[in-house]
Amino acid sequence: MEEKLKQQPADCIKIVLFGPESTGKTTLSKQLAEYYNTLWVPEFARDYLQEKWDREKKVCEPHDLLPIAIGQMALENAYAQRANKVLICDTDLLETKVYSEAYYTGSCDSILDTYAQKNQYELYLLTYIDTPWVADDLRDKPNERERMFQAFYEALLTYDKPFVLLKGNPEERFNLAVDNINQLLEARS
Repeated sequence: MEEKLKQQPADCIKIVLFGPESTGKTTLSKQLAEYYNTLWVPEFARDYLQEKWDREKKVCEPHDLLPIAIGQMALENAYAQRANKVLICDTDLLETKVYSEAYYTGSCDSILDTYAQKNQYELYLLTYIDTPWVADDLRDKPNERERMFQAFYEALLTYDKPFVLLKGNPEERFNLAVDNINQLLEARS
């Protein structure tokens, strides 16, 4: 089990889009991957939970979190081997941990908790809640955006993760993300 949650060594800079639902993470992930001519790792939970919803009309339950985490890391590890200098991750295990704690009274599976803290990324792009809410089958906290943002922000501070806050219109967010990723690329060359 633990082996499936570990990051495999890779020769690329890993960037995570991080924040509450409906804050533009997927859109920005795709744009950044296109800009850097590289890959973006989609959010495994989205397909997993949409399929569950379509099949059973059930939302995420605590027993879903480990399969989601394992699926996310399998995608990330596979994409990291093919990425072009930068890998854009639409989420990571720390995001899964934050959701687990927010939804399930502060609890998180201990193995998920361990690897959420252990896995390393060069930069987190924390997406603010100044984007319009877009409802879908899986999004369910339109009135708790501030509370959820605080949970994500506090997780980055608690675990001393390097991050940049992205606010503003899509162009401003994109430009700030590119500026910060370029600094990482320049430092590496």
